[in-house]
Amino acid sequence: MAKPAMARDAVRVLRHQIAKMEGRLAERLQSSDTCGTGSSAALLATGAPRLDATLGGGLPAAGLTEIHSAITRDAGAATGFALAMMSRAAGENGLVAWIGTGEIFREAGHPYAPGLAERFGILPGTLLLGETEKLADVLWIAEEAAALGRLAGILLELRGSPSLLDLKTTQRLHRRALSGNHPLFLLRQASPSEPTAAPVRLMVAPIAAGSRLTLRGPLYGSIGPPGFRVSVDKSRVSPPATFNLEWNLQTRSFEERDHVSAATDSVALAAATADGSHSSPAFREVVALAPSPGGGAPGGQPPGEQHPAHRRARHRR
Repeated sequence: MAKPAMARDAVRVLRHQIAKMEGRLAERLQSSDTCGTGSSAALLATGAPRLDATLGGGLPAAGLTEIHSAITRDAGAATGFALAMMSRAAGENGLVAWIGTGEIFREAGHPYAPGLAERFGILPGTLLLGETEKLADVLWIAEEAAALGRLAGILLELRGSPSLLDLKTTQRLHRRALSGNHPLFLLRQASPSEPTAAPVRLMVAPIAAGSRLTLRGPLYGSIGPPGFRVSVDKSRVSPPATFNLEWNLQTRSFEERDHVSAATDSVALAAATADGSHSSPAFREVVALAPSPGGGAPGGQPPGEQHPAHRRARHRR
């Protein structure tokens, strides 16, 4: 009898050490050990059955979840997915905190209140915006907000892989969001996968929008709901998997797309090589355009001063 007891104790110690490394509360793990199977943690379903089944029922309804975009131009899709999940967590009148650095908001624009209300049901009176230039201040605000029980959810938006966002920092964020009993979505733009305390990490990229559906079927040439390619990069209950989803405005949920149209041009940009070893597809018709009056800059560049994108407000009116 002594050997099985010692084995159970060794397993329990190992589980607690793993929980500490991953940022889970040891008390919750201990309660599950004491009660046998224990009660399952609350989950936040996406609405897409296969994705929810892969995640064991959905995303954690409390604690830290990472949502990544691998490159900067995919940041809009990652933000849209995070806002969609936040709207499912907040419901009708839940308070939502959106926290980020000044660099983030200068690059992508500030939140556009009418769009948030129409697309995600997040009303202006329920959105708390936190912005500061120093990353240390942003992380401090996020930790303090995560401990507040009145918030329905927190969106922490950062760029790249800052050294201040280490494993210990994500452990603190995860513990405080667990104690506050709400989700904290760590939205990381143009960031590779790194060790964090988040139980789930999703990689999000855009896909071409489908056609709008009418009573007669899809409306050719129209733009339907926004599309997302969501990859499960980290999960304790499933191997990596990828899903093509679209956001349903009426049901406020995700639906899986069966068909995804190509978003890139299939015609090669380069001509065939001299020996013909890498031939290009058949060329399409080429239309020559007359040069504009006054001409352009050398090298085919448009005349006039060019401004970086971040100097234009994306949603200002």
